[in-house]
Amino acid sequence: MEKAKRIVIVGGGFAGLNVARKLHKKGFEVYLVDKNNYHQFQPLFYQVATAGLEPANIVFPLRKAFHNFKDFHIRMAELVEIKPTENKILTTENELTYDYLVIATGVTTNFFGNKQVEENAIPMKSVSEALYMRNRILQNLEDAYYADKEERERLRNVVIVGGGPTGVEVSGAIADMRKYVLSKDYPELDFSLMKIFLIEGSPVLLAAMSKRSQKKSQAFLEKMGVNVLTDTVVKEYDGKTALLSNDKTIPTNTLIWGAGVAAKKINGLPDDVLQRGNRIIVNRYNQVQGFQNIFALGDIAYMTEEKYPNGHPQVASVAIAQGKLLAENFVRLVQNKPLVPFKYKDKGSMATIGRKKAVVDLPYWKFQGAFAWHTWNLVHLFSILGVKNKLSIFFNWAWNYFSPNPNLRVLIKPFIKKR
Repeated sequence: MEKAKRIVIVGGGFAGLNVARKLHKKGFEVYLVDKNNYHQFQPLFYQVATAGLEPANIVFPLRKAFHNFKDFHIRMAELVEIKPTENKILTTENELTYDYLVIATGVTTNFFGNKQVEENAIPMKSVSEALYMRNRILQNLEDAYYADKEERERLRNVVIVGGGPTGVEVSGAIADMRKYVLSKDYPELDFSLMKIFLIEGSPVLLAAMSKRSQKKSQAFLEKMGVNVLTDTVVKEYDGKTALLSNDKTIPTNTLIWGAGVAAKKINGLPDDVLQRGNRIIVNRYNQVQGFQNIFALGDIAYMTEEKYPNGHPQVASVAIAQGKLLAENFVRLVQNKPLVPFKYKDKGSMATIGRKKAVVDLPYWKFQGAFAWHTWNLVHLFSILGVKNKLSIFFNWAWNYFSPNPNLRVLIKPFIKKR
């Protein structure tokens, strides 16, 4: 009996998880390698960061996802190097051989070479970073009781950099916290003096969406009291003061960075397979340029087609669709059948802007407001892994709909044992 082909998947995000789950009962030996032992639902990071949801609501244990999956193995490790000539990868824990390798490591925050900002800003690409942001905001307000006037201003002000969905959603959520929650929690602080800034380098917010959604999202935010600054970038940030490209300064202890993403360069792949942002060039079957048995999926993959000459948007829907198709193509590979090329069908895009406000762009319909907000909630609720997580989030959202006062505003700091 012929030995089952071994597929090694690096990354347990949307792309890696979907290709792995679709390989169930397909006759492969599958190894899923990730630095965490859980899958994290990135679209809801901002709700963890603003005390709307518990971290456990938006993560799902990888081992639980593959209960009763025969010949499936989970390994908690980070990729160190690929050795294509040996069909082997090196990780921080061991080495693994493969017949087929899938790279689905996603992307991380891009600070565009600004080391000072990187050292002092708060990124938003993991659930642990979202928790860190929640702690920072709450600790600032606790510290404000003991601060002088100048320091108190710095502790109250919040700057969000990047006018994409992350920046817009974080800005709206913090504005809602200021309106509905913080004045009750900290009655001795004057929150009319708390300023929220959203800074975007291009002329518009949500550049990938329709003009109507761009204008409406900015109007929503400005009505909520967010200072929206377009055509502006942050040049410097030392942890206390943000210097803008117009030479104005903003005193702040909290600068949240959501201005861009880039992939980490993978050792073992030649430089000529890398595109801008270290995205890996792949063909329409997600095969890495120059390799027959190495594939790249999701945000890290750079695939062009007629409608997307500069690559697909780095969104979950692309990663999920590529993962599902690649699983089907692996079956075709071992059966010596022709592979099916990937073609992205854009189902639309959306962003929520605080309580009961959102913008939605569907292929044939664009709408904004409360109905868009309900649509956003419904789509994301069904996308969450696990029935328990779905129910927990649903009840959280239902409670907050009638009473916008979540009880998750607790400072949980990492334990450090004193020697």
